[in-house]
Amino acid sequence: MANSIDKAKVPQATVPRLARYLRVLHKLERDNVPKVSSKELAERLDANAAQIRKDFSYFGEFGVRGVGYEVKYLIGELSKCLGLDQEWNVVIVGAGKLGQALARYRGFREEGFRLVGIFDSSRYVIGTQVDELVVQAELQLAEFVRENKVHIAIITVPAQAAVLVAQRAIEGGIKGIVNFAPVRLPAAPGVFIRQVDLSTELMVVSFYLSQNAQSRV
Repeated sequence: MANSIDKAKVPQATVPRLARYLRVLHKLERDNVPKVSSKELAERLDANAAQIRKDFSYFGEFGVRGVGYEVKYLIGELSKCLGLDQEWNVVIVGAGKLGQALARYRGFREEGFRLVGIFDSSRYVIGTQVDELVVQAELQLAEFVRENKVHIAIITVPAQAAVLVAQRAIEGGIKGIVNFAPVRLPAAPGVFIRQVDLSTELMVVSFYLSQNAQSRV
């Protein structure tokens, strides 16, 4: 069911919500809850039940009206929708504090993302160990990506280095990039680039905090 849908027609805003739904479903499974309704999911997520049903509708009929969704089945279907029914090889480029923190994150493997390499350009960092991986020279990135069939690159380098790093990753055959560098990467044919702008996110939080502060004056 999930494999036959046209993902180009799925709104981008839907995809992060699917990931949130899946996390809640995993918790329900651990708690031995066999079925759940869209209303119950909405209450756990502080979300809208109609929105949940609409998000699911892009991928097919997962439940029965008045009965709800089987938790185990829904986990399987949403995992397929998100591409988590296969394993993805991932590299991190940039072995600074953020890169090292991401390299130690255990959630990657639990969701099917296999961290296979970490790279940096600094001679002081190359050759050191981060968790179970040895930091390799950034110049070896394209070759490593080709030889190890790496699918996704996480970029955590300074802004001035990000474009060159992305080019090297794409040269090696990378098809997905998560970019934490504070610069927007140019589009590349056949490559999906996800920009994670931490400073912008902080500004959004700052905006709402300042609004609350003003309302108390």
